[in-house]
Amino acid sequence: MKRLGIMAALSQELGDLIAQMRAGGEVRTVTLGMREYHVGEAHGVPVVVTLARVGKVAAAATASALIHVFGVDAIVFTGVAGGVHADVRVGDIVVADALLQHDLDASPFFPRYEVPLLDRTRFDADRAFSDALMTAARGFIETHADALAQRFAVSEPRVHRGLVVSGDRFIASQEAVNALRDAFPDALAVEMEGAALAQVCYEHGVPCAVVRTISDTADAEAPLSFAEFLTAIAGAYSSGLLARFLTLVG
Repeated sequence: MKRLGIMAALSQELGDLIAQMRAGGEVRTVTLGMREYHVGEAHGVPVVVTLARVGKVAAAATASALIHVFGVDAIVFTGVAGGVHADVRVGDIVVADALLQHDLDASPFFPRYEVPLLDRTRFDADRAFSDALMTAARGFIETHADALAQRFAVSEPRVHRGLVVSGDRFIASQEAVNALRDAFPDALAVEMEGAALAQVCYEHGVPCAVVRTISDTADAEAPLSFAEFLTAIAGAYSSGLLARFLTLVG
């Protein structure tokens, strides 16, 4: 692999990755489209690390730049998400095996949720990178379970793999969660970027993977839970998980 793109929507979701890159060697920062792309090495892997910002358009634009300007061979998105499935709890980790836009509706010309002219609703994540993320996530939780419980009151976190749905809407009501569960019984988590990244990567033949830490359960308590989790916990998860993942793929 020549170069891996690593994306997140918010700075807390990258943990201390950029600081680690700077401590370990030279980092070149390129400003493009109001984003900073940090080019260097992380845990021995050539990477381009950037904040995509929030939403599907932001994710698609950033993914395109990573592919066409920086020539990455694969892209990994890390961040937080709301839990949708009843078995998914705050503090769990979800690795996507497929991604779908839950707010896409071009009917009656195309079936609801289908991306026009691509003849598909779901985009698969790369199996090898997703396998590595699963291994990294399980290792992180097994090693840090006691610390997570003591520092953050996260009890017995688990790792899941399955469908992640994306949309340009912060889900924050039980009614909205129930609607997602009815429409997608197998959906594990909801966020705002992953499916757009997956579509861009599909169209350009670039492998991608998405890993999400569950910050809230997308109900009425989501805004407070999300803010607290993002500030206190998200960075610790991302730092530990990404370090293990990069060691595996390096």
